[in-house]
Amino acid sequence: MNVIGYIRVSTQGQARDGYSLSYQQDEIQSYCEQQGWHLVHVFSDEGISGAKVDEDALEVEREGFQDMLTYVSSQKVDYVVVLNTSRLWRSDIVKVLVHRELKKRSIDIRSIEQPTYSIFKKDPSDFLINGLMELLDAYQRLEIAMKLGRGRNRKASEGKFAGGGIPFGYKGKRGSKQIVIDEEKAYIVQQLFNYKNQYPAWSLSALADKLNEEGFTTEQGMKFTKVQVKRIIDRKAFYQGKYRYGQIEADGLHQAII
Repeated sequence: MNVIGYIRVSTQGQARDGYSLSYQQDEIQSYCEQQGWHLVHVFSDEGISGAKVDEDALEVEREGFQDMLTYVSSQKVDYVVVLNTSRLWRSDIVKVLVHRELKKRSIDIRSIEQPTYSIFKKDPSDFLINGLMELLDAYQRLEIAMKLGRGRNRKASEGKFAGGGIPFGYKGKRGSKQIVIDEEKAYIVQQLFNYKNQYPAWSLSALADKLNEEGFTTEQGMKFTKVQVKRIIDRKAFYQGKYRYGQIEADGLHQAII
């Protein structure tokens, strides 16, 4: 039996909870040795919390996943071995893609934590068990998301930064989840709002040109565009010390820039 493995970790939390790449690989190697199978290769993806899916082409943007599909298209493989099926898919549309691609090549899935799973089985009890396990997995993800949402809402109501991209002009504080002013970038923000007040008729492009003429650059050291200027202007309330997260508005704990 020639088999391949697939491992994936999408978040740091999964690694802490026992789903690290090394743990998955060790489990797959041990399982294949017990079965007497030849493990040809283990494909992996790391840090992808949600693979992008092209619903029309049924394609998934995961490099390791795509490498695996390319491999099985030209090599004889009997099984794809995973710790559990959630490593391969977390949505019905990706499940459809995996089943379609593997069935075309008569390749089955062997899940260590779901020993009865098969993409070819028609047994109603297997269908029910596997379906319930996937439903439970989906429920747990939803529960975690809800807890995270409640925590972020609470932080926002207290004026704390609840996550997302740090606005231009601020930076993360080392060893803390707080944000503090980046003096060099904050000066650019102040100048932009000064220009906007002095020249209210100027377009976004004109404001960007003015910043570029003065030698200011973006976070990446590039010239400003009207899109980046608009992003800063749209966050005026934040730069004034206010904080908005969804429907929550509060006085922010961060220091105002303007």
